[in-house]
Order: sequence, then structure tokens, then C-alpha cells
Amino acid sequence: MSKNLVIISCEVFEIELKELAQSRPHILGMEMIDWGLHEEPKKMPAALQAKVAEVEEKHPSLDAIVLGYGICSRGTEGVTASRVPIVIPRAHDCITVLLGSKERYAEYVAKNPGTYWYSPGWNKHHLAPGKGRYDKLRQKYVDQFGEEDADYLMEQEQAWFSHYNRATYVHLTIGASEADRDYTRQCADFLGWQYDEQQGDPKLLTDLIDANWDDERFLIVPPGQKIRFTADERIVEAV
Repeated sequence: MSKNLVIISCEVFEIELKELAQSRPHILGMEMIDWGLHEEPKKMPAALQAKVAEVEEKHPSLDAIVLGYGICSRGTEGVTASRVPIVIPRAHDCITVLLGSKERYAEYVAKNPGTYWYSPGWNKHHLAPGKGRYDKLRQKYVDQFGEEDADYLMEQEQAWFSHYNRATYVHLTIGASEADRDYTRQCADFLGWQYDEQQGDPKLLTDLIDANWDDERFLIVPPGQKIRFTADERIVEAV
């Protein structure tokens, strides 16, 4: 018997989850959270907690809440539900979910440590490193501080990007487009990075929303317990 689920997710997964949910009537609803919380991760737990409480109250037939997140700079740490379990992938971030496993993510990053990731949802909701980001941010600094200070601040911004040398576009086919690939290539060219593309694996995401939850890949957090970062291969635990 299928479990009645509600998805609470970063909008980075909006494209993929909306398509996958169409054929899954056991998904009672989806709540998308602004990706911008990743820039202020200390605010993320409170936002997620409020949404969990709202979902529990709104859906009396709910069996579980699934999170379309990883630990995400500890932004999901401390989140708890009062009535139903919360299920979260054992993942550091959305790229692990798109690649299909934390092992594949670790292997790729070990071989390519200077990787900055792009994806359909990330490109849609986030102004990624590239010419568009550079021009917009520089104009903002010019308006606030003037030309000379803007140039200095942009030098600091670009210095941060010097830690990277590769733009990798990862996708599950869903939402992928030539325009998206071209955008990522243009960003790479502007920054002097290499371009790569990785076909993701949807299994981690589909198993999350189909309630195929094994302990190796998912954490099931009982009601009243909280998500906690472990800093080991488990990534998260319930306490």
C-alpha cells in the first residue's frame, strides 16, 4: 500500500519533482522553498520547520513528509515533525541527489575537485557564475559604491572563483535543454573553466518519493526526533 506523502523541497528540484509527481497519486502535495535560503543557511531550519508544521496540520491523512534536500550547509539540521516521520536522503546537497548517490558524488569530486555545478533547476533559480552574474553584480556595486570600489569588489568576487576550474552541467534529462547547456558552456568560457556534462541517475529521487527507503541511502526521522549532521559517511542521523 502506498504511503501518502507530501514533498517539501528546495525549488532547485521543482522541474524534476513536478514531472515525477504527475504519475504518483500518493503524493498529496508539494511545497517549494526559495533556493535563496542557501545563501543564509542559518535561516533555513526555521523556514523548513514552519512548513513542516503547516503540512502536518493541512493533511490529516499524511503518512510521511519527504525532504527534497540534503544536509545543505546544515540548513536542515534540527528539523522535526510532531505527528509523522520525516525522510531525507543521506546527501550533502542537491548534486548528490541528481547524481544518484553520495558515492558517485564523492568519486567525481575526488577526480575533479575544482567543480562548480550547474543543473536545470539551479540555472533557473540561481544566477550562476558567468558573465550575467558578473555584469549584474558589478552594476549593483557601481550603483552603491561607485566605479572604483565596484572594480575592487569584483576582483574579490572573481578571486573566489579561482578555486574552480570546471563547470559541470548535471541533469536527469527532465528539464534539460540545449539552451541550458549553451548557457553553462558560456559561463565556463567566460571564467576560463572546462565544461563537462553528467547524465544523472533519477533513482535516489524516485525512491525518495516512492517510499523505497533503505537505511543506506535515506534517514527516517521518527516524530519528535530531529535531523542532525554526523560528519561521517552517514551524513545525517536522528536524535
